[in-house]
Amino acid sequence: MKNTITVLVVSSIVLGILLLMGPFFIVEEGEQALVIRFGQIVNVETSAGLKFKMPLIDNVVTYSKKILPWDGEPQRVPTKENQFIWVDVTARWRIVDPKKFYASITTMERAYSRLDDIIDSIVRTTIAANFLREAVRSTNLINQLKRTEYLASTEASQEDVENLRQMAEFTRTRVQQENIQKGRRALSEEMLAAAKQIVPDFGIDVIDIIIRQIRYSDDLTESVYNRMIKERNQIAQAYRSFGEGKKKEWLGKLENERRSILSKAYEESEKIKGEADALAARIYAEAYGRDPDFFEFWRSIESYRTVVPNFRKTLTTDMNYFKYLYSPGGR
Repeated sequence: MKNTITVLVVSSIVLGILLLMGPFFIVEEGEQALVIRFGQIVNVETSAGLKFKMPLIDNVVTYSKKILPWDGEPQRVPTKENQFIWVDVTARWRIVDPKKFYASITTMERAYSRLDDIIDSIVRTTIAANFLREAVRSTNLINQLKRTEYLASTEASQEDVENLRQMAEFTRTRVQQENIQKGRRALSEEMLAAAKQIVPDFGIDVIDIIIRQIRYSDDLTESVYNRMIKERNQIAQAYRSFGEGKKKEWLGKLENERRSILSKAYEESEKIKGEADALAARIYAEAYGRDPDFFEFWRSIESYRTVVPNFRKTLTTDMNYFKYLYSPGGR
């Protein structure tokens, strides 16, 4: 009986020591673990739960199974036309083969360092092999925009719509951008394809590589601004030329309308004058027919009233014109 108690006590102590030495470990959700024994991988645990290892002999290394972000530092890269731009790239990756990952890289810090080298090199190579426009734009939509589509919801007249359409056509030839062959999205896919040829050796899968931002370098920024200013000036000049043409067109219409109005007004005035002269002649004739002497007297008095005040001096009044002023028989 005493020996049995002793055995139980010793067994309990040994079991307690074994438990304290940690024969169990837990794999959390979203993690995967490697059991390392004397530097060799003896087991791979990819499911969550309570797991067993040999105490004092086995070590456990855990890695994440989640999709992890990679954010590189912006780097100054030349394009195919030797124009320097700053490229900022981001990527997502995960560990798909923990054995290869442990054998080739081991730690997460070294994994990020290796991704820095791989992706940065791929970015430089890809950008340098393509023109600037390929990295800046993804489509050629800028050359297909309709500049008068916004008028569909307005109350603009059909003539205004046609004028703006003509103006858009007039300016489009001056701001036509070069068409791209690949575009930013295709460059990202090229980078991803190049990375997928390298990273499997490290037990890594790169899910995507995205060009997050393109920023012009200082020397290129001034050149881009100057080009933008030139393009804006070309568009402004095109609008001015179009406006000047419309101005001359409307001035011509106004001048023709003015001449037409003046012509009609002159015709109307001459018609009225003719009718008035005819009426006056008829009245004069009727007046003359009633009393010729009085009519002649009245006409002479009206003439004196108009002409005489303009004379500075009168040398003689011995003429028929002054008969009603100085001639006794003028009465």
